Amino acid sequence: MSTYKQTCTNLLELSNSKVTEWLASFDTVITDCDGVLWIYGNALEGSVDVMNQFKAMGKKIYFCTNNSTKTRAELLKKGLELGFRITEEGIISTAHATAAYLKQRKFDKRVYVIGSEGITQELDKVGIKHTQCGPDPMQGPLGEFMAKHLKLDSDIGAVVVGFDENFSFPKMMKAASYLNDPKCLFVATNTDERFPMPNMVVPGSGSFVKAIQTCSERTPTVIGKPNPAICESLLNPKKIDPARTLMIGDRANTDILLGFNCGFQTLLVGSGIHHLSDVDQWRKSKDPEDKKLIPDVYLPKLGDLLPAIVNSQTGGSY
Repeated sequence: MSTYKQTCTNLLELSNSKVTEWLASFDTVITDCDGVLWIYGNALEGSVDVMNQFKAMGKKIYFCTNNSTKTRAELLKKGLELGFRITEEGIISTAHATAAYLKQRKFDKRVYVIGSEGITQELDKVGIKHTQCGPDPMQGPLGEFMAKHLKLDSDIGAVVVGFDENFSFPKMMKAASYLNDPKCLFVATNTDERFPMPNMVVPGSGSFVKAIQTCSERTPTVIGKPNPAICESLLNPKKIDPARTLMIGDRANTDILLGFNCGFQTLLVGSGIHHLSDVDQWRKSKDPEDKKLIPDVYLPKLGDLLPAIVNSQTGGSY
């Protein structure tokens, strides 16, 4: 068990020797991407150097994202262009994990997809049939739509919901209708509620999932963080030792909670969604679920760790 278990210890306030000791306490690093490594396609200062230093130190590196709009190949291309030394096998994405989930269960019907081509391309790679992505607008008043335009396919065996900028009333209606069959699987890539941006809020996949969940009166199997299913490929074959694995994230209710659920060490960075002010609120809360969101250690941003890593390798000061 980590010395700093759920203490939210600021690594910048520890001595050189303590940080070096902490760095030696894990062999595997699993990190979120957006808000930790990059924002809007631009690498955050120092993140590339820190991750590449981790790899140079011999640690296993995995990028783990709830973003279902990209395939692993696309995420690899983006990472390499930014300078990260990663491989496709080191990328864990909800689109790929969703396809793997269905394949492992020998799914042989067709998938109704609410999402993007990131999902459909990963389904194609494992030979699973699916509907196409894109707009499905309301055509006329509801009565006219139901009488003339609503068509349900008879071979749908699963509904997969991810981020869909073309989400619509007809899509929700079709999904719920398919899910009326109790044998139809209901799979959500992730349940991130929203993406805060300056002066606006962009709905996340969780907003669409919740709408369909309410309409269908069904509870989905959630593949993405914080569900351990996202790390099934690492945990089941015992590729990693959970106690010696560090989970890095900027969102506590996905990244840090995943770490708690899997028995990983956790590091919260303040370069994205959640900050120390949020941790203070969870500490005061009487809800035991809030306590699970408190990380072991904290940094303002991942790049702040670079001097400490250099120090641990040289024996100098920082």
